[in-house]
Amino acid sequence: MKTILSAAFGLALLAVPALAHDGISIQDPYVRAMGASAKSGAVFFTIENHSDQPDRLIGASTDVSDKAELHTHKMDDKGMMQMLEVKEGFEIPAGGTHKLARGGDHVMLFGLNKTLGEGDNVHVTLTFEHAGEVEFDAPVDNNRMK
Repeated sequence: MKTILSAAFGLALLAVPALAHDGISIQDPYVRAMGASAKSGAVFFTIENHSDQPDRLIGASTDVSDKAELHTHKMDDKGMMQMLEVKEGFEIPAGGTHKLARGGDHVMLFGLNKTLGEGDNVHVTLTFEHAGEVEFDAPVDNNRMK
């Protein structure tokens, strides 16, 4: 019985780090980079904020690019879509989500330092005002439309 209790306690301790994201988790990430000679790409995912306070995504970096910026698409006064850097970042409401998707908010990658092939993984580090750094791997999926 003592062995079973010790094992259960040990497993419970191992489970705690898996839940400890300071309230932030990343869902359904993927990367797009078109062609073997592509020098830029983009990362898409959904941020879930499980805490009772809002947070803000303020930065990003990857292991495959010289620079990563937070970007969005916006219609200009002539009806043309523009891609713009969002220096203030993206707010994630308490208990809410924020989706980074094609045609909207996303992480833009500049200066790719390797060819990204279908199924490759990109290590991404996001920086939040409150949660700090959150890391994850995102598969390259150039065929995905959403």
